[in-house]
Amino acid sequence: MDRVNRMDRLELRTLRYFVAVAEELHFGRAAVRLHMSQPPLSRAIRALETELGAALFHRTPAGVTLTAAGAVLLDEARALLDRAERVRARVATAAGAATLTVGILGDSTDPDVVRLADAYRGRHPHVEVSIRETDLTDPTCGLHAGLVDVALTRGPFDPAGLATHTLRTDPVGALLRADDPLAGRPSLTPAELADRRWFRFPAGTDPLWQAYWNGGEPRPGPVVRTVRECQQAVLWNGTVGMTLAGHVPDEGLAVVPLTGLPPSPVVLAWPRTGPNPLVRSFVRTAIAAYDAS
Repeated sequence: MDRVNRMDRLELRTLRYFVAVAEELHFGRAAVRLHMSQPPLSRAIRALETELGAALFHRTPAGVTLTAAGAVLLDEARALLDRAERVRARVATAAGAATLTVGILGDSTDPDVVRLADAYRGRHPHVEVSIRETDLTDPTCGLHAGLVDVALTRGPFDPAGLATHTLRTDPVGALLRADDPLAGRPSLTPAELADRRWFRFPAGTDPLWQAYWNGGEPRPGPVVRTVRECQQAVLWNGTVGMTLAGHVPDEGLAVVPLTGLPPSPVVLAWPRTGPNPLVRSFVRTAIAAYDAS
């Protein structure tokens, strides 16, 4: 009974801290995810263990693992947080705030989006979701401009003022003409393509985003704004560009895996301050949907 009373006194914020550490299995990564420093996070988890009278993590220099008690709390905490988000979302719906605008990069073919859409509709069948597709010149999909509530996009980009969570990473490849002498290679490095023209994005595009999709550094070439324009630039001009390694190219094009570059992250982004309950629920639903893939 005493332990039940302790659970009743737990704050949702503390449970969010615990879930972050339990999912990351690393205090440093969890602190980054929560946009806080590590010492107060560690103190909060220690206080939680004292409150519950049980160790929740085995701590080692390499990281942490859940104890049996921690595994039980993880299941319970996820259920409690999910219930809290549902309550907030229902209140928002009753108050007439049942709309959510989601930004997505144009030409996206991410299969996990279907799972996410089904899961979110199952949770919030009365919420009207508006989709705003953007071209490749705005990786935040309108977040910085205040045009969307949450973005399902790719990194890297300037995260100033935003909270982000990496849902998945995908290997990248070089997009070439099918008759290019390098198209038959099993793999390529950016150095092997250093003397080639690459497609690039317009001036003013986020420099982190621009540099990544230019093979890690600025390179000359034709300006593009959409995936289709990228493909046409390669087909018509023989330029080089980056795409996802698993992308099935159009006729006349080829994709060769690129080594020496980090994979492309699928990123969920939302305002760091003031997200509405529907956004918080979307974030939790997205993380669960992508973890299940």
